Parts: sequence; C-alpha cells; structure tokens
Amino acid sequence: MKTVSGFSSHVAQAVLGAVLAFILAPSAVVRAQSNPPASGESAEDTGTSTDLYIMMGSDFVRPGLLPKANYNIGIGHTFGFLKKDPFGDELTFAYTYEDGGGGFWHSQFGSHTESFGVMKNFGLPKTKRVTGYTWIQGGISTFTGNPALQNHFYNGESLGAVVHFNERNSIWIQETFNKIITVPWYTTTSIGYTRSW
Repeated sequence: MKTVSGFSSHVAQAVLGAVLAFILAPSAVVRAQSNPPASGESAEDTGTSTDLYIMMGSDFVRPGLLPKANYNIGIGHTFGFLKKDPFGDELTFAYTYEDGGGGFWHSQFGSHTESFGVMKNFGLPKTKRVTGYTWIQGGISTFTGNPALQNHFYNGESLGAVVHFNERNSIWIQETFNKIITVPWYTTTSIGYTRSW
C-alpha cells in the first residue's frame, strides 16, 4: 500500500507543478508565435481553445448529507467543428480525489478517479460575461485505504456556469450528480479557476 500512496503523491506533485507552470506562464509567449492567426482571428473566433482547470468543493453523500472534500484538476479542448453537436464541443480529461474516511479534508480512505468527458458550452441571454455548460463524464474510481485496491466505473453529470474575467481567466461554478457502482449517489458542489489559451 505504501507504493500506491508514494506513487499518488508523486503524481499529484507533478500535476500541481504543471498547473502552476501554465497558470504563471505569461500570455506574451502565446502572442509571440511566428504564425499569428489570419486577419486578426482569435481562439474565440476560430472556436477552439484549451482549458486547464482546478476545482475544489464538497461532496454531499447520500444518505445523510455528509460533507467530504473533493479536489479536481483537468484539461479540456474545445473543437470548432463540434459547435453544433448536441452532446458537446469540448473533450476533457480529469483527475479527482475525494475523501472517503471519517474526516472532511483527507483520510487513509480515498477515491481517486480518472475520467474522460464531453462538455457542451452555451451562451446565456443578454450577457457575455457569464456562460453555461453541461458536462458528462465517465471513468474509473479507485478506492484506497483497504487491504486491496478496488476499481469501479464512475459516471458524473454536471451543470455549471462560467464567469469570464477576460479571454484567458475565468471561474467555474458547478453542481455534479455522481454515481459509482457500489456507492450511494452523491452530489458535488464545486468552484474553480480556469486558465484558457
């Protein structure tokens, strides 16, 4: 079990380092590319963008509404040719840690989930500052802290809003319905920061 914890710790440190590098990287590097888009097109005009996001929130486990920490990091890429697709225009990959023990923040029992998803971004009437999205995810959750690791299928559906500060920085607020085969359903309320390019 020590090997799995050590490995998870190293993966978490590597992911955190990569996130900080993307967040702190100056946007001037992107603007200094040798091939600027034709006729002043931006990522928004072409319909493509990449989002790196970090979210923190709380699960409310059913039954009993017991709060548990939930941490999520992921990356998504919006494809212009999928804009008219009814299911989504952004493909995502995410890693989520959820506390599964007696405390709130962290315990020896945890759920580590790797998921792929499809997100549908949509505008809201009379505003460009706030947009909405739906997000369908599927993946594998691994339960740790027991003598043997347990892997189970994960499914999550989210509804959320994005508050855009500028073209590159935004805050996401979402509510997610989660289901893992051997666990009662639960919801997660999250807020997070997103860096787009």
